[in-house]
Amino acid sequence: MEFGLFVQGYVPAARAKADPGAEHKALIEETEYVIQADKSGFKYAWASEHHFLEEYSHISANDVYLGYLAHATDRIHLGSGIFNPLAPVNHPVKVAEKVAMMDHLSEGRFEFGSGRGAGSHEILGFMPGITDMNHTKDLWEETIAEFPKMWLQDEYVGFQGKSWSLPPRKILPKPYGKSHPAMWYAAGSPSSYAMAGKKGLGVLGFSVQKVSDMEWVVESYKTAVKDAEPIGDFVNDNVMVTSTAICAETHAKAVEIAVGGGLNYLQSLLFRYHDTFPRPEGIPEWPELLPEYSEEIIELLIAEELMICGDPDEVLAQCRRWERAGADQLSFGMPIGISPEDTINSIKLIGEHVIPKIDTDPVHRTTRFRDAA
Repeated sequence: MEFGLFVQGYVPAARAKADPGAEHKALIEETEYVIQADKSGFKYAWASEHHFLEEYSHISANDVYLGYLAHATDRIHLGSGIFNPLAPVNHPVKVAEKVAMMDHLSEGRFEFGSGRGAGSHEILGFMPGITDMNHTKDLWEETIAEFPKMWLQDEYVGFQGKSWSLPPRKILPKPYGKSHPAMWYAAGSPSSYAMAGKKGLGVLGFSVQKVSDMEWVVESYKTAVKDAEPIGDFVNDNVMVTSTAICAETHAKAVEIAVGGGLNYLQSLLFRYHDTFPRPEGIPEWPELLPEYSEEIIELLIAEELMICGDPDEVLAQCRRWERAGADQLSFGMPIGISPEDTINSIKLIGEHVIPKIDTDPVHRTTRFRDAA
């Protein structure tokens, strides 16, 4: 199992109220987390693309953000989590151009994650009047298979669809090397896993909440991917899942950090905006919030496998659970409510004590797939 980091520009109202420079600091701090993850042996860093999601995510221009990180890092793969290819949001040709450019700037370290947006608040900003969110599925479906053609055909044959069209044109630049970046799909519901597998796409499993939820959805994916008809140059047989992670020298210190991290507010915001995600029992409707997390709640979340938290040995054991469940990559969201010093320390401790005991292959999984194409 490989390891990654997930950043999104979380700027809660309490932080913004206390510090007029909070947005800037949050964005810069998260670049420092990726730079440290690069040094600490993490293989992937994913940056979101969200629009209008106040507090929850202020990284909207993630192509710019990742372009900076391509220069600031050496070995870590940089992924769009996601680039939104729906024509009303981003013209697909512009997305293809950005992916190829990032592939060059990173010298083959870019990962192309796509998806349909966070939910109704985001999507309706670009498509007012839409009453059925499944409409975004049709837009994505008609577009996603065109990207490999744009990258690999000397002159793209062109496209005539329901949401966009293009006459024959040369799409430039072409990707770095002989193939194209690994392609992923951000799965917001369990049924999406099998769909992605059939298309030969990796899955960005942002919707998985706990290890036990992972086992059957990864099974459905792995069954489907065996008979994949890849839309790209190769099959990216890969399931990434995300989890909150806090690692400290002692269990007590890790729990103390978690209690002060404002995790209840972030979780409440997640379900405020991601209204297409399955809503677990007990998650209140916004603006009602989850209660503040006490030590007892943090211990319960750890026991229920809903977060990774503890000393290095405990974090290693918790990561092993995800490995046994079939995850190919475990990507950590680092709580912005905790201090930058504690976050950097978590990354360093995981890099020193956890990653070397689980991920022993120096070659990125997606690089192997791409080289075999």
